[in-house]
Amino acid sequence: KLIMKTNNLLPNKHKLTGWIIFSIGLISILILSLFPEFEGFIKVPVVSIYHDGFMSSENDGFFKLVENDITGELAALFLIIGGLIVGFTKEKVEDEFIAKLRSDSLVWSVILNYCILIIAIMFVFDFTFMNILFYNMFTPLLFYIFRFNYLKLKSANHEE
Repeated sequence: KLIMKTNNLLPNKHKLTGWIIFSIGLISILILSLFPEFEGFIKVPVVSIYHDGFMSSENDGFFKLVENDITGELAALFLIIGGLIVGFTKEKVEDEFIAKLRSDSLVWSVILNYCILIIAIMFVFDFTFMNILFYNMFTPLLFYIFRFNYLKLKSANHEE
């Protein structure tokens, strides 16, 4: 019998903050995906662990200071950090039923994610495949959050 330990979860008071951060990240990723002209919004010098100048080798190497647009990185960080807070914050009532919903949702999200990835590996190629890989870093967390909250809402509706 698998019971998720709740002492690994954040306190419930962080859930609203998580939803706000998650929403900002999700909306930002959607805007950047649909309107690429918003790229280049925030250009700043950043430390790069390894920089490959691609077309020029003048600034190649480890631990370089490079000028970079961090708009996409900020959106991704907001989505991931907010998603982790939302997904792994205690509910007001954290019982065995909620633990089972968490566990089932987590397993379901990983299986669904890899099924989609397998289909993409077999039938999608070139830069489209790279786009799928980009979104694939978010999908397990998104699938988990949506599935968990869907099951929680569904069970609440059955209790009424």
